[in-house]
Formats: sequence, structure tokens, C-alpha cells
Amino acid sequence: MQETAGCLICTDCATEYPLDQPRWRCRCGGALDIRSGVGLGSNLSSLSESTLWRYRQSIPVRNVSNIVSLGEGMTPIIPVRVGTRSVLVKQEQLMPTGSFKDRGASVLVSKAKELGIKRVILDSSGNAGCAVAAYCARAGIQCKVFVPADTNPAKLIQITAYGAKVVKIRGSREDTAAAALEAARRTYYASHYWNPFFFQGTKTLAFEVWEQLGGRAPDALVLPVGNGTLVLGAYIGFSELHRDRLIKRLPKIVAVQVRNCAPLVKAFHENFQIIPVVKKKMTLAEGIAINAPIRGRQIIQAVHSTGGTFLAVTEEEISAALRAMLRQGFYIEPTAAVAIAGTTRYLPTARTGETIVTVFTGHGLKSAK
Repeated sequence: MQETAGCLICTDCATEYPLDQPRWRCRCGGALDIRSGVGLGSNLSSLSESTLWRYRQSIPVRNVSNIVSLGEGMTPIIPVRVGTRSVLVKQEQLMPTGSFKDRGASVLVSKAKELGIKRVILDSSGNAGCAVAAYCARAGIQCKVFVPADTNPAKLIQITAYGAKVVKIRGSREDTAAAALEAARRTYYASHYWNPFFFQGTKTLAFEVWEQLGGRAPDALVLPVGNGTLVLGAYIGFSELHRDRLIKRLPKIVAVQVRNCAPLVKAFHENFQIIPVVKKKMTLAEGIAINAPIRGRQIIQAVHSTGGTFLAVTEEEISAALRAMLRQGFYIEPTAAVAIAGTTRYLPTARTGETIVTVFTGHGLKSAK
């Protein structure tokens, strides 16, 4: 049995709910976060597990018997040449379903199992749907995934292979989210951006980077951002390490969007109080083409608090970064190349000797046509 302290708390009205209440959104309609006083602390001798569940004392799942795992986590971090410089890249494309979303799916589905939930729904452009479908299959939970009708067929094949039901929605990514929200009135919403337990999984990337760097934080962390699943997860993880005095400072987060859909870049650099809804154009990186991110203000606050910034990269830059990584032997999806394009853009401003970490978010097989 694991004791977990904390509660669910609304980011808008600050209403609190018990962690063991099957709730994914506040009564006021606001997004929920998890407030917890439990972190890694100084009890590091228990870090013997080879998956992300090595950090289970900081994950709000009470009983280890409810853990749903496919061996996710502890992905390699290796030096990769970007332009004329070497940076460290976390190899999240090597996860069981091929993307970093396995982190969040493992924790969210474990919590759903603990709460006795038998059916979940979510919306996804691909990777989150694949991850949640896989972990639901492992847990014996029914899963329905709402996807844009033009989602890459390779991702839909993977989702249905796990036994999940796919519901195709005509229209935009936002239309798909709206359809899922309506369905979530009757079924638990396993959303990778609404459900706060998902971020409790993605935060473990920060713990692993900290371990792999010998107990320190990088100077800069370059991450692609759409709905903020990775940026907010990493921010939560490094914030917990800082709170527990395991690192002296937070790494600077450099969040990268595609120029064809960059509402957070616009809001950050033009000091908008409300995230503007931008007109979305076609992009290679469909996974982060989100023109109205639900947690937009949180994402901006997180990046700002680290002294970080937002960058936007072009389709040409994404293509060039993708080709460069393929020529070095990394078969990654275009969204993963956004991080490399962003790193290329960031490098001229980086200090000499700065430790820079970025992430290959997903495998290239997911975008094969």
C-alpha cells in the first residue's frame, strides 16, 4: 500500500476535490491540477525498478496492485549532432507504443483501474490514442478514441489493433475535442490534456533526465508544444525536484511551435492575457497543431517562470531537421523533428558549455504512408 497526500484543485476557482474522486474537470468547467506534498524526497534507495514506476512514491496511485505497465520509461539519453554542436536527446520514440505519451497513459489508466472505471473515452490526433488504447487493453478497460477524420492511417491501425473503438470526426482537431467532451458527460474522460493524472506520468521524464545527468538539471530543455502535455509534465517534475532541494534551479524551458499554428508564441511575445485563437494552416507536425490549447495560460506561466521562451519553426525547418536526423539513423515522426528545428534555432543564443536536452517524442513508423 502506498500513501499519497494531496488533492485535485481547480486552476480557475481553486475548488478542491479528493484524489480518489473520479473527476477530470471542476464543476465550474476549469481544468484540474494535482496538489501533492509527496515527492522523491531523500528516499532514493527505492529506485530499483527499471520503469517510470521507480518513482511511484511521487505518483498518486495508492496501491501497487493497480499499476498498469508495459515497461515504459528509462529511455536512453544520448548525444546527437545538431548543426555543429552536440546536444542530449531523450529517446522517447523507443517507448512501448512509440511515443512519450506512454508515460501519461500508464499513470492515468492505473488510476482509472484504481477508481474502478470500466470505460473511458478520449480524443487524439494519434499518439495519445495509441497509448491509452494500449494501456486500457492491458488493464481490461474499454476504450473509445475520437480522432480527426484525416488522422494518419498508421496511427489508426495501431489504435484499433489494441481493441479500441475509433470514432472519426469530420472537421478540425477542435471539432474532435468538442465531440469527445460531449461524450465525456457520460463516460470518464481519459484526456491527455484535461485529465490531471496524465501529467503525473509525463513529469517522470524530468526525474529520468535528472538521474541520467548525475543528479542535476540541464541548463535548457527544448520541447515541442501543442496542448502542453510534455512541457507541463516536465515543469511539474523539475518543480518537484526543486521543491525537494534535489536541484538548485529549474532548467530553462524553450517551447517550440510550428509557425503554421503558433497561438502560444503569439501570446507570449505579444503579452496577450488571453490565448488568441489563430487560423491553422497545414503542417507536417499535425500532433502539435492546436490553435486553442485548453491549458494555454498554464503553459505560458510555466515557461515564463523558468526564464524560458517560445519559438516558432517553419515547415522548411522541420523538413530539414527531419532529414538531418534520418541521416544520423533516427527514424522519428515530424513532430519530433520540431524539437530539433527548435534546438537549431535556439543554439546561436545558448551559452558556451550549456547542457541542452531535447526529446524525440515519437517514432517515424507512426507517420509512415
